[in-house]
Amino acid sequence: MAPPPPPLAASTPLLHGEFGSYPAQGPRFALTLTSQALHIQRLRPKPEARPRGGLVPLAEVSGCCTLRSRSPSDSAAYFCIYTYPRGRRGARRRATRTFRADGAATYEENRAEAQRWATALTCLLRGLPLPGDGEITPDLLPRPPRLLLLVNPFGGRGLAWQWCKNHVLPMISEAGLSFNLIQTERQNHARELVQGLSLSEWDGIVTVSGDGLLHEVLNGLLDRPDWEEAVKMPVGILPCGSGNALAGAVNQHGGFEPALGLDLLLNCSLLLCRGGGHPLDLLSVTLASGSRCFSFLSVAWGFVSDVDIQSERFRALGSARFTLGTVLGLATLHTYRGRLSYLPATVEPASPTPAHSLPRAKSELTLTPDPAPPMAHSPLHRSVSDLPLPLPQPALASPGSPEPLPILSLNGGGPELAGDWGGAGDAPLSPDPLLSSPPGSPKAALHSPVSEGAPVIPPSSGLPLPTPDARVGASTCGPPDHLLPPLGTPLPPDWVTLEGDFVLMLAISPSHLGADLVAAPHARFDDGLVHLCWVRSGISRAALLRLFLAMERGSHFSLGCPQLGYAAARAFRLEPLTPRGVLTVDGEQVEYGPLQAQMHPGIGTLLTGPPGCPGREP
Repeated sequence: MAPPPPPLAASTPLLHGEFGSYPAQGPRFALTLTSQALHIQRLRPKPEARPRGGLVPLAEVSGCCTLRSRSPSDSAAYFCIYTYPRGRRGARRRATRTFRADGAATYEENRAEAQRWATALTCLLRGLPLPGDGEITPDLLPRPPRLLLLVNPFGGRGLAWQWCKNHVLPMISEAGLSFNLIQTERQNHARELVQGLSLSEWDGIVTVSGDGLLHEVLNGLLDRPDWEEAVKMPVGILPCGSGNALAGAVNQHGGFEPALGLDLLLNCSLLLCRGGGHPLDLLSVTLASGSRCFSFLSVAWGFVSDVDIQSERFRALGSARFTLGTVLGLATLHTYRGRLSYLPATVEPASPTPAHSLPRAKSELTLTPDPAPPMAHSPLHRSVSDLPLPLPQPALASPGSPEPLPILSLNGGGPELAGDWGGAGDAPLSPDPLLSSPPGSPKAALHSPVSEGAPVIPPSSGLPLPTPDARVGASTCGPPDHLLPPLGTPLPPDWVTLEGDFVLMLAISPSHLGADLVAAPHARFDDGLVHLCWVRSGISRAALLRLFLAMERGSHFSLGCPQLGYAAARAFRLEPLTPRGVLTVDGEQVEYGPLQAQMHPGIGTLLTGPPGCPGREP
């Protein structure tokens, strides 16, 4: 068997050709496609010495399609790409670039050329191999991935549904992804849905909300009798909540600059459109009553959990609730007596030696990680199943054009092409925003993407009908905790135990505690470790505030704070010795009392998109 060909350099041209523009009276361009970008050079009427917008990184592209004119006399085919470049102020804005394939005499030949470019670009976006010497045809593409979108309409400040409708659905349609959408009605609704899901019909489950909805989904998958297969279902998160910690880690993994709000949502949506998964560690947490749940994010006690729960009353402020909660928490700073025991990691986490090491305390194994660079609510339960999206298609016209330009339609007009390039069904495509409708031209009807009334659930989907009285109990399935003795029994001798007064204790799996809080800068989704951070009593309010301000950059371990401790562990036990307090798992309050947890490496799959260079924007 011949060895695989060496990977192509980022600058190696894969395709090169000359295209016209839309409208036809515009300039002509030379396009060059590489594995990392589309290079655009204007040829006529006058070549640009310094072309503006001449480089389109694939990291900014959501998808592409081929189009044709509805004018029978037009033999050209059209190639359109959807991009989300960053503006001068850093925010992303949607833009389209449409090119005219007109080098051949017949429409069929021009159509084949436009399809060749669209196929090659789609393969690059989804990480699919291109044939070395073979012909590039749409047959290279598999069927569109089918996603189940679960939306919490009250996520964040109640903007989740609006953001989903205005940004998420158009973008994943541009990427050619197939989807069903369900709005959750109540707490644990998502957990109930995935417990009865027919997994073979889906390629992924994506939550459009904060971290809490994904917590429900993962626990629902692990509470199924077939949990070993169910937990392999790829899950993704599109941030429309308050904390958005996992989305912050996904954003960093994709190589984007730190972002909040809508910018973070657009970054994560772009990564979702690219496809690609990553193993995800899950932490099983056994509570004092013996019940068990699974965590992908964190277990918190003390200051962090106090702020999380007490700031619930400020939920209308969105992510600002945590800032206000932190200020109030500092004003009434509490300490808690407790005992923390952990099984140290057999190998230290991969990170360079930091410039400032933390002091080692007696009976403590301290590993110092390196810092890293008002709306009206819709009816609660609706379903979208491959319906047209709200993307109006007005008649296209160039400014000052005396006659309306021909309207472009999906290339070929057939359902097979609509499915390949334009998303599901005959969804209309948005025109280039630089082109406007002439006075008096008819406007296309705006189709709503949701069906009013009762939820539309196909009989074959396996989704159970929601029952208002249904109660979700503790997980009885999932992997066994072979590292943990029963709560209340002595721990093995290779465990480390700390006892004293603490301001906070945090056990975290990924790097981020919030979209803008990097608690464990060196953590990875699949490092098999739970990262333990604690702050002992005796720290001043000012020093604690400095720690959290430095956590925005992931540099808090470099401050040399003597009360701050860290350890990488495979399992831990926390025994609060203070009668009152708050414990949270993934931001959700749980029963107060002793708990213990064990990390299960890489048993889940997270939709992350392709990895990038952290801290470097494409």
